[in-house]
Amino acid sequence: MEKVVLPSLAKINLGLEVLGSREDGYHEIITLFQTVGIADRVKFSLRSDGKIIITGNRSDVPWDESNLISRAARLLQQESGCPCGTEVKVAKNIPPGRGLGGGSSNAAVTLIALNRLWQVNFSLEQLVMLGASLGADVPYFFYGGLCLGRGKGDRLEQLSDPGARWVLLAIPDFAVSTAAIYGEFDKEVEFLTSRDKASKIIQFLETEDQALIRHLENELEFVAFKIHPQLAEIKKALLESGAELSLMSGSGSAVYGLFVDKAKARRAARKLASGYQVCLAETVNRELYRQMLITGA
Repeated sequence: MEKVVLPSLAKINLGLEVLGSREDGYHEIITLFQTVGIADRVKFSLRSDGKIIITGNRSDVPWDESNLISRAARLLQQESGCPCGTEVKVAKNIPPGRGLGGGSSNAAVTLIALNRLWQVNFSLEQLVMLGASLGADVPYFFYGGLCLGRGKGDRLEQLSDPGARWVLLAIPDFAVSTAAIYGEFDKEVEFLTSRDKASKIIQFLETEDQALIRHLENELEFVAFKIHPQLAEIKKALLESGAELSLMSGSGSAVYGLFVDKAKARRAARKLASGYQVCLAETVNRELYRQMLITGA
């Protein structure tokens, strides 16, 4: 085998609740991850000299040793003792710094692809453990579909995939720092009056009432919307356009609307396209996600 080419899909958070800070610097959260059909395309070619060389099509992404692809490749080299290297070419469609998990997805796909290319033959469990050491969201991208995430987001429960939805992403021209958003959240958290309230995510899952999806929330929004009021305007526009749910994904800055009706989603896209980059995609269930990672389609 001389090369492996795989898609690296984005995710959205169908809800995100912050329970508190952790000693390891992360936060204790409850979240719902969902894969969506927006993907980078990553080509891994075999090198025999042990070098890791990465190039990509976006100037706002560092293609050096700080990139999660490089870090994942070197980690697999180190843990497996494999002397091989790789040349990686990335066609990046997931904008960085928007809460869509592009870097984490790239890291997981790198471990999956190089496990094959280098014939390391690590188990899925071993790869997930390596991924967890690279970032809190990385383990999710070994599974895809709808997952409940606990802890720092890396304790996962695979859930039954709901029916397909259309996801309209509105992507502002600025990125946000996850660390900065959580930092501001920690400053503001004492002013929250509902810290002990029941989890809306758990209520939604326990009742299996799809109508409750509209009550899901991202608790980081109140901080992000203070810093970037236009994000609240995007959310308002998506809800007015008929989205059954609209939330900022992760720590932002992308805001999505979830639609059952594709025509409504398209009308909303036209409405928002004058001010933002918009992208319309379907949710991707777990079975399809796994097929994509096997076939590269």
